[in-house]
Amino acid sequence: MKKVLLLLLMAAMFLALPAVKSYALAIQDTTASAPPDDMVFTEVGSAQDSAANEIVKDSIKKDTVKATVPLKKAVDQEKLTLWQTFIKGLLFGFAAILMPCIFPMLPLTVSFFTKKAGSKSKAVGQAIIYGLSIIVIYVALGMLVTIAFGSDALNALSTNGIFNAFFFLMLVVFGASFLGAFEITLPSAFVNKIDAKSDKGGLMGIFFMAFSLALVSFSCTGPLIGTLLVDAASKGDRLGPAVGMFGFSFALAIPFALFALFPSLLKSLPKSGGWLNSVKVVLGFIELAFAFKFLSNVDLAYHWNLLDREVFLAIWIAIFTLMGIYLLGKIKFSHDSDLPYLSVPRTFLAILVFAWVVYLVPGMWGAPLKSISAFLPPTATQDFDLNNLTAAPPVSSAKTSIKEKKYAELFHRLTPKGFDPYYDFEQAKQASKELGKPVLIDFTGWNCVNCRKMENNVWSNAEVAKRLKNDFVMAELVVDDKTELPVEEHYISTFSKKKINTIGKKWSDFQAATFNSNSQPQYVIVDGDGNILVPPQGADYEPENYIKFLDNGKAAFQKKTNE
Repeated sequence: MKKVLLLLLMAAMFLALPAVKSYALAIQDTTASAPPDDMVFTEVGSAQDSAANEIVKDSIKKDTVKATVPLKKAVDQEKLTLWQTFIKGLLFGFAAILMPCIFPMLPLTVSFFTKKAGSKSKAVGQAIIYGLSIIVIYVALGMLVTIAFGSDALNALSTNGIFNAFFFLMLVVFGASFLGAFEITLPSAFVNKIDAKSDKGGLMGIFFMAFSLALVSFSCTGPLIGTLLVDAASKGDRLGPAVGMFGFSFALAIPFALFALFPSLLKSLPKSGGWLNSVKVVLGFIELAFAFKFLSNVDLAYHWNLLDREVFLAIWIAIFTLMGIYLLGKIKFSHDSDLPYLSVPRTFLAILVFAWVVYLVPGMWGAPLKSISAFLPPTATQDFDLNNLTAAPPVSSAKTSIKEKKYAELFHRLTPKGFDPYYDFEQAKQASKELGKPVLIDFTGWNCVNCRKMENNVWSNAEVAKRLKNDFVMAELVVDDKTELPVEEHYISTFSKKKINTIGKKWSDFQAATFNSNSQPQYVIVDGDGNILVPPQGADYEPENYIKFLDNGKAAFQKKTNE
């Protein structure tokens, strides 16, 4: 049984990273949810061209029928994201069972129900009610998070600097707590008051018993709950926190009902001991590693340039190396007991952790690390990259009359090395007319994990890269940048009615108003006047499909040019 629990912990360790919210094929045609034909698209800023708006209206009329399929795919992707949140909550719940505040309570609680009920059927019924009470309590907590922030605020969490900085500090505190620096507890008076109500009989007494468990175990479960809620909320799904808490509480409730139904299984439970604290410490290391993703979000959006890719990897390598050394018993924390010998499950877990470290090390010199590329800072932030020694230089923009690329000093750290895009749509259209090439608009973001995955897994393909460099003028429009626009460029959006005062808001508003989408990445191929040439698409991780998309766009441009 102990081995099974440790294996569950191993799975939770690597699945504890934020789930990547996939939009693969979700935006194949952005007319899927377009407004009615009588809605007039207007300019979203003084620098934007209205020609693109007119072509969107035309594409709505032409593609209404075929747009229904991509819309269905978009809905399916949303359900998948909630399933990922539920599964993550489930894993966190199983990890919580191994906490020293909960695991010893299993036999005590089940024995209490068995003795008090007087019969097995009654004990099972009470244990099920107890488990359902746990689920109700934690799901209510998830709903409170949504109500407190509101769905609009949840959508903004992933790029909000204040929230991300707060989440970073919070997870560092959680990690320090799990490592034994201190315990996070609730006020004792409140806990005692709830515990006193659990002495009452009937359903209310059982409910308050479950409430007491939630409060008493908060020092162990609080960091897990906090991490799960932060992750679920920052994904922007309105039901995310509640679904995550449902998965967490469901996993937590299972053993109480299961052991009440089969009390003989209690004999197979491993004895409580020092291994329970080891579980806390391992989760503490994971909390610390997880925290730096939120710090990276702030660092990128506000151009601090502190947490480059190699710095991020160096921190992770240090954290997971220490975890491996801890599992081998070479370092000890305050609440750890002596480790007389190394168990087989602990040895396997140590091997897994050190293998993970070995996998990370080549990333310090530019290895793509494709399995986690979406989670890391952009490769362009890496100062030393061996790939650059043999990479072909980017296509020069010297053939155009554009002397200086607008915003290049801000966004060159986002662009994958080897590419040379424009960061302003007007300049890209000008270059398109002068070079006779179509424009590939890439709506992207500093904190867009799917954008990084596309760049590292699709743009790295030799055939894709050749087409992007030779056949297109690339326009990389960053929708989550926090850089303030000059005062004279501020305006009130005619689409959202909100004030547009940053570069990110400018391109986000342009994308929403012109192409009726706010998902990233989104790729749109247009001509020099901003006319859409082929249906836009979102993330598609098959290079062959992306090549077909690019070739169709190039063919459409050539056909229009020859007309």
